[in-house]
Amino acid sequence: MDRATLYITRLLPQPVLDAIPKDYRILPGTTDEPPTTDELRRGFAEADAVICTLSDPVDAWLLSTATRLKILANYAVGYNNIDVPAATQRGVIVTNTPDVLTDATADLTWALLLGVARRIVEGDRWLRRGGWPGWSPTQLLGADLSEKTLGIIGMGRIGRAVAKRASGFRMRVIYASRHAVASPPDVTWVHQPLDAILAQSDFLSLHVPLNTATHHLIGARELGLMKPTAFLINTSRGAVIDESALIAALARKSIGGAALDVYAQEPHVPTALTSLSNVVLLPHLGSATLETRVRMGLICLANIAAVLEGRPAPNQVNRGVLKG
Repeated sequence: MDRATLYITRLLPQPVLDAIPKDYRILPGTTDEPPTTDELRRGFAEADAVICTLSDPVDAWLLSTATRLKILANYAVGYNNIDVPAATQRGVIVTNTPDVLTDATADLTWALLLGVARRIVEGDRWLRRGGWPGWSPTQLLGADLSEKTLGIIGMGRIGRAVAKRASGFRMRVIYASRHAVASPPDVTWVHQPLDAILAQSDFLSLHVPLNTATHHLIGARELGLMKPTAFLINTSRGAVIDESALIAALARKSIGGAALDVYAQEPHVPTALTSLSNVVLLPHLGSATLETRVRMGLICLANIAAVLEGRPAPNQVNRGVLKG
């Protein structure tokens, strides 16, 4: 039997590479830079299994070149970079890495929330430029979190993890989601329509997948419903927000500010956004802890091993159409 060929589109943490079974043939040339279209084509053409990332567009054309491919192990919980129907049509199993990055992403959401509310990035830049004249009663005044209202759009694993952390700040949590969820003991999370969430929230945090229903979920109309002091936080997917509408709202200060980890056309970030002082910007760091990224890689390897050995993949996302 031929050795299984594995193509990894981006360099992964060393503990993940060390865990790859020795009997796999690993295609050479993987770096920390995004692969070109031609590099993706060559890798997919040879591979039995691929570990790909959210920045790798896997469309029907690319899949048509992958005549040996059995599994696409996406190194992410989301998989909007993959044409899943096309993969299913070709008999390719698609998997993701759920659960493992919940806490890391929830923690980063709170880092962004605190960063924009307390103007931490502005203060850091000011100090490094040597412009700080010393303490002043009116200097870089931010916003309290305690006893404020946190609105959450999307109450999945990450949304619930963010909501649980709000208890430490004695925040009221309201949320919009397809279904109501159970609140923890001694806490009440209130399920409300989206427009009501927008109007009441002091902080609005987005935790929805990107699909046709959520594309530009937050646009000019929705931003217009928010309080002028409210802050918008996004660690889900960039295109959930209409970036042009957000830039306009921030420029005219019709909301208090924003904090973003994701963008519509990564790695491109509009200059109009980077020039604003009332927004905190991070380079898609939601799951970027060593422990989390290693666990994500190990999940990918477990899914690959299952498929190559003829077993169901634990995290198959096209399970309802294609049996592993």
